Amino acid sequence: MSTDLRMLKSGTDVRGRALGEDAPLTAAVATRIGAAFVKWLRDRGISNPRVAIGRDSRITGEALLEACAEGCHQAGAQVECYGLCTTPAMYMSLITEGFGCDGSVMITASHHPYDRNGLKFFTKEGGIESADLDAILDIACSGAPLLGDAGPVVKRDFLPVYCEQLKDRVRKGLDTDIPKPLLGLHVVVDAGNGAGGFYADLLEDLGAWVEGSQFLEPDGMFPNHIPNPENEQAMASVSAAVLQAGADLGVIFDTDCDRAAIVDRTGREINRNRLIALISAILLDKKPGATIVTDSVTSSGLNQFIMEWGGEHYRYKRGYRNVINEAIRLNAAGIDCPLAIETSGHAALRENHFLDDGMYLVTVLICEAMRLKQEGKELTDLIADLKEPKESVEMRLTIQGEDFRAVGRAAIEKVMEHADFAPGWHIAPDNREGVRISFDLMDGVNNGWFLLRLSVHDPVLPLNIESDVPGGVKFMAEALLNVLEGSEGIDLAKLKAFIEAK
Repeated sequence: MSTDLRMLKSGTDVRGRALGEDAPLTAAVATRIGAAFVKWLRDRGISNPRVAIGRDSRITGEALLEACAEGCHQAGAQVECYGLCTTPAMYMSLITEGFGCDGSVMITASHHPYDRNGLKFFTKEGGIESADLDAILDIACSGAPLLGDAGPVVKRDFLPVYCEQLKDRVRKGLDTDIPKPLLGLHVVVDAGNGAGGFYADLLEDLGAWVEGSQFLEPDGMFPNHIPNPENEQAMASVSAAVLQAGADLGVIFDTDCDRAAIVDRTGREINRNRLIALISAILLDKKPGATIVTDSVTSSGLNQFIMEWGGEHYRYKRGYRNVINEAIRLNAAGIDCPLAIETSGHAALRENHFLDDGMYLVTVLICEAMRLKQEGKELTDLIADLKEPKESVEMRLTIQGEDFRAVGRAAIEKVMEHADFAPGWHIAPDNREGVRISFDLMDGVNNGWFLLRLSVHDPVLPLNIESDVPGGVKFMAEALLNVLEGSEGIDLAKLKAFIEAK
């Protein structure tokens, strides 16, 4: 096999182009990786593995699912194919009575373009770690042993079971056993032609009105918009649909439904910092004093909001597995931490096994929306006091040269050394990734910041800058440019172009 399978690694997932000439993620590759996953499960002490496999709506999904199933089967595993499914459901199947395979594989590339695909792996303990994927790919490269027929590949349907689990969460959240607990609530669902179109039927079964819902049919070409809660076009589309339908709120999922966002009745987007603030307020209202773990790029206003609601804000490294693992570690250390959430929309609740499940998050929010509507209130009332920046920008500074990590670390160290003596520069006390510098702008205090960090996978330095006062972003960008000017291997063209445009 000519493809270096290790090049397909993306964090804890396999991911790559699966369509077109010379596409590296082929059916043969999926077969080989499926067999390797079974061998890896055996190496963990599972002598007769059972593996479940599902897929999102991508046009290459069905072929890759069948190929992965064949690989698992050839390696001697019992295989159950769930067909169209969501990523969170593929984990829930492992811990649901009557299903309970030893491992599962989701064929998905999240929000990436239609020609991409990937494989995501779970055990009953949760999603695998980066080192686990290294081991699986090493086995795939060396060749997993083929142990013969373990019985027929069985087709089963888990999605209806997962739907019932979400319905039970609605009844629990509203403390009722009536059949239509969402009667009177109007929700527009935008599935972006991904795997989540069934959620509209789920809500309708519970009594909600879903008039105006759109793009519910699975279509792996994604003809209407990218299924991505961070995409500007996608959010504009669901906002317009909510306004046209006169709905109470709208919900939108990415392709495999592990991420989500909402919009209120005015079409205002509730994602990123607003989404974190909203779910934090709901949790802290029930139990003040809890710690909320987020990624590193959350705003100063969010930090203030969480503290005012009686919580502790704990910033950590970007990457949903990083955030989740840190929340689990904090709980094990005796710190009450009910939520791990990234600004991208990955949200994992302790009550839901710390599984990043966008559909579960939205279900919790819908319960609260229904409860508040009965009181004559709205969800967004909870975040009315969230202080948002006047200006913000995000850019990626390219790193040149082979050892891009060393170059990036040197640039970050240069900024930290400057901050040690520069007037008005303050290294953030919760600096756990790259370097986060706070500024006192225009005679204010702690009213601007930037975060410069090294990308996990790519030769770039992502840069986030936010200011609570007009002109602050340009001021901080110029200050950073003055420090980085002359740094070897850092392309500052984007930073200079931004400053010139301002």
